[in-house]
Amino acid sequence: MNFWRSLVGKLWVTIICLVAVVLITLGLFLLPYIDSNFANSGAIKRLFMYTCMIGFSLTTFFALFLFTKITQPMQQVIEAANNIRRGEYGTRLTLRTSDEIGQLATSFNHMAEELEENIRSLNHEKGHLSSVLRSMTDAVITFDIEGQIILTNPHGQKLLEAWGDLEPDLEEESDAEQDPHGGAAGAVPVPLRPLFFSTLSQGGDQRSNVHVRQGVWSVHMAPLYSEGNLRGAVAVLRDVTEEVRLEKMLRDFVANVSHEIRTPLSMMQGYSEALLDGMASSPEESSELVQVIHDESLRMGRLVKDLLDLARMEAGHTDMNKTQVDMDELLERIYRKFSVRAKERDIILELHKTESALLLKSADVDKLEQVLTNLLDNAFRHTPADKHISIITGSAVIEGRRYMEIAIRDEGAGIHPEDLPFIFERFYKADKARVRGESGGTGLGLAIVKNIVESHHGQIFATSKLGEGTTFTLRLPVEKQ
Repeated sequence: MNFWRSLVGKLWVTIICLVAVVLITLGLFLLPYIDSNFANSGAIKRLFMYTCMIGFSLTTFFALFLFTKITQPMQQVIEAANNIRRGEYGTRLTLRTSDEIGQLATSFNHMAEELEENIRSLNHEKGHLSSVLRSMTDAVITFDIEGQIILTNPHGQKLLEAWGDLEPDLEEESDAEQDPHGGAAGAVPVPLRPLFFSTLSQGGDQRSNVHVRQGVWSVHMAPLYSEGNLRGAVAVLRDVTEEVRLEKMLRDFVANVSHEIRTPLSMMQGYSEALLDGMASSPEESSELVQVIHDESLRMGRLVKDLLDLARMEAGHTDMNKTQVDMDELLERIYRKFSVRAKERDIILELHKTESALLLKSADVDKLEQVLTNLLDNAFRHTPADKHISIITGSAVIEGRRYMEIAIRDEGAGIHPEDLPFIFERFYKADKARVRGESGGTGLGLAIVKNIVESHHGQIFATSKLGEGTTFTLRLPVEKQ
C-alpha cells in the first residue's frame, strides 16, 4: 500500500504540518524579540533549530510507531477479509491485543466462524437437495420469468434433450404472443409453453396431461416467488403412459366382457322366453331351442373359464408342472387329434419335423398342448377347404441360448398389417381381414397363448400377408431357465 495514502501517512503529514505551523508562528514572533533583547541571539536561534529538528524526528518516530501498531494489524484484517471473499472461510486472525484492534480481530473471527458454519449448512442443504433431485424418478425443471432453465435433475435433462427437436405449431405460436409478461418462451419446451404462460398469468398451480409423440406426461407446474415478486416456475413431470394405457385397457376390458357376455345371455333369455310362451309347436322345435340355449351356456362357460385362466396367469398364480417334455410325442398327438377335423373340412394338414430329437428340459406339457391346440383351432377357423395347414419344427440360437421353433402356417385370408401388432391383446378380433368360421371364439385364446409362452421364457410372434395366410412362430428355450 502507498504510505502517503495510508492512515498513518495522513496522520504523519498532518502532525508535521501542525508542528511546522507552530514553529513558524513562534519564529515570526520570537526571532525579532530575541535579536533586540538577547546578546547571544545566534545561540538561541541554533537552539530553536535543534528543537525543530528534534520535533520533526519525534513525529517521524511516532508515525512509524503508529504504522507498527495500527497499519500492520489493519493489513492483516484486510488480507483476511480478501481471503474470505475468495472463499477461504477458514481464515482467522491471530491478533492478541486489548485495544480496539484486538476487539475488531475477535469480532472478525467470530463473524468468520458464523459465516463458515452458514456456508457449510448451505452446502449441506444444497447437497441434500441435489441428492433428492437426482434420486427422483420424476423430471424436475425450473424456469425463470423469461423461460430460461435455472435448475433441472438428470431425468429433466434427458427430457429436455428428447423434446429439443419439437417444433411449435401455429396455435402454440399464437399462445406465445399472449405471454402476460411480454417475454419469449426462451428454453421452455414446446409441450410446456401453454402451461408455463398459464402459470405466469394466473399465479397459481397448474396441472395437465401432455401428449408428446407416443407418450403421456402428467405435469404439475407451480410459480416461484421471491420477496413477493413472481420470478419463474417449477415443473414436475411424470411419465403416465403406462398408467393411461392400463386404464384404457381396463375400460376396454370391461366393455368387451360386457359385450361378450351380453350376446349369449340375450340369446338364452330370448329362446327361454320362447319356450315359456309355448312358441315351439313341435318337440323338434323345442329340442332345437333347448340346444341353442345349451350351446350358448357352453359358450359363456368357456368365456368365464378363459377369463379366470387369464387372470390367474397375469397375477402369476399359474400352476406349472414343469418336467422334461418330448415334443415329438406331443406334436404327433396334436397332429392325430386335428387330422379328423382336417378330413371333415377338406383341409390338408401337414407335420414337418427335424431329424434331431425335440426335447425341452423344463416345460409343462399340458400348457404347451393348450398353446398348440389354440393356434391350430385358430388356423382351422380361418382356412378354407383345399388349403394347407402346416406344423413346422426347427431350432435357433439367439444370444447364446438354443431355442426350439414351432411354426403354425395356414393359407387363410391373412391379417391386415394394421391389426397384426394387436392380435395378442384381450378380445381383439381382426374380423375385418379374416372371415369368421362356423363358431366364434372368445377373443382370449391368443392372449392366453402369449401368457403361457412367456411363462416358459419363450417368445411368440406372427407374420401375415393378406390373401396368402398367416404364420405363428413359437420359440421355447431348450435348456432349463
